[in-house]
Amino acid sequence: MAESITKRKQTIGYFGSFISLGLTTASLGPALPYLAQNTNSGISEISILFTAKSGGYLIGSIIGGRLYDRLQGHVIALVAILGIIGTLALTPIIPLLWILTLVLLTMGIVEGTLDVGCNTMLVWIHGSKVGPYMNALHFFFGIGSFLSPIVIAQSVLHSGQINWGFFTLAFMIMPLAFWMMTSASPPHPKPEKESNSDENIKLIILIMIFLFTYVGAEVGFGGWVFTYALELNLANAVTGAYLTSAFWGTFTIGRLLGIPIASRVRPRWILLGDLTGSVISLLIIILFPGSTVALWVGSILLGLFLASIFPTVLILAERRMVITGTITSWFFVGSSLGAMVFPWLMGQLFESINPIAIMYIITGDILLAGIFYGFLIRLSEPITKAISR
Repeated sequence: MAESITKRKQTIGYFGSFISLGLTTASLGPALPYLAQNTNSGISEISILFTAKSGGYLIGSIIGGRLYDRLQGHVIALVAILGIIGTLALTPIIPLLWILTLVLLTMGIVEGTLDVGCNTMLVWIHGSKVGPYMNALHFFFGIGSFLSPIVIAQSVLHSGQINWGFFTLAFMIMPLAFWMMTSASPPHPKPEKESNSDENIKLIILIMIFLFTYVGAEVGFGGWVFTYALELNLANAVTGAYLTSAFWGTFTIGRLLGIPIASRVRPRWILLGDLTGSVISLLIIILFPGSTVALWVGSILLGLFLASIFPTVLILAERRMVITGTITSWFFVGSSLGAMVFPWLMGQLFESINPIAIMYIITGDILLAGIFYGFLIRLSEPITKAISR
């Protein structure tokens, strides 16, 4: 009974941590024009913030994975949460782009550290039964991502600034620090399967590349759809924030639907359906570039189909190997690189070519993910048969 209560408390802490990750991730897109104004920067210049934040995420993923394998996980998570609170509070008041870039780099480091830790420790405490919990974990990321643009929009609506929006987000995360402080860290697992076999190394690399393409699409769309809608006169500042929130809202619904689906459908079929639906959603936006309705419909559907891809890939990995902090960190290296490269590239093409270019890039990302999905499934099938014997 005591063990069950401890696991429940730990799980709640990880769910809360992912709400905080959602709050920070979705805050940058609606705030981008205001941050550009605060720092006297253009859109192409301010896109460096995506690169800095994702670069920090990469650093945090690499360092964090090793720390969680060696130290008490909740101590590391607590430091990361405090770092998120501090960087959120600083973001809207920095007047110089290079200092703001350093703040976003730091935010990425603590986010990456917390993300790796929560995914890893959730697998440690739930093991082979982690599927529904993993989808629930990422569902709570969606909740934070849904709420964040609304908070920013209300701040702009009532004060004409984003400052109080960011201060509110930081305040919302504070109780999580106390929760993490009072809950015990899970024990480190003992390896039962060989984690460095040739098959597993190939699988890790393929998952890294798959996440590189997928996360580039997710972060790119969530970060740029607000500015895209404003530039094409398809929304104003408030409705653009609500559009971003709608994307993350259906993203949240998709994660919620993924909880029961994960216990009934094989990961390979979930991934295939998600990738196909994502391409169709983007084609709706591309084929009708001047339509507000098409943008809303495509954004809502895209959020729904993108939602369960990340947790489903982690479930697939857990069924093939023992998940350690180090292995999880490699997955996040791939995802961090995608979040660093593609949103920056979109920013460069946004002004130099046409805003619609970002939709082509995102579609290309998903199509590439589909190619690597095929390799991933082909490689994992022999491993599955070997394990079943």
